[in-house]
Amino acid sequence: MKLFIIIGAIFAFLAVAFGAFGAHALEGKVVGKYMDNWQTAVQYQMFHAIGIFIVALLLSKMPDSSLLTWSGWLMAFGILFFSGSLYILALTKISILGAITPIGGVAFLVGWVLILVFAVKHL
Repeated sequence: MKLFIIIGAIFAFLAVAFGAFGAHALEGKVVGKYMDNWQTAVQYQMFHAIGIFIVALLLSKMPDSSLLTWSGWLMAFGILFFSGSLYILALTKISILGAITPIGGVAFLVGWVLILVFAVKHL
């Protein structure tokens, strides 16, 4: 539980920092779809940082749940691959990085499904 609170807090902090960086430091330097990519990365990072907090809170009730543990790790993995690839894409315009993004998206989806399965089974 403690580890996921720490991970969630780090990712939430970075989402705010990257959002501010995008709004100020990248203004005029990154335009169009690449700025949209940056904003999408920030939004999904924050949504899933909150998801990791949810996992931590649920783990406080059931600390041995492998469903929740996997969910937390998949959300963290998803942030790295989904948001990370979009950040790099926005800065470098290397379009092949777009092929990595869906891997993170699938990790997000599976992470949420695992929370759903946990809720159906245990709540």
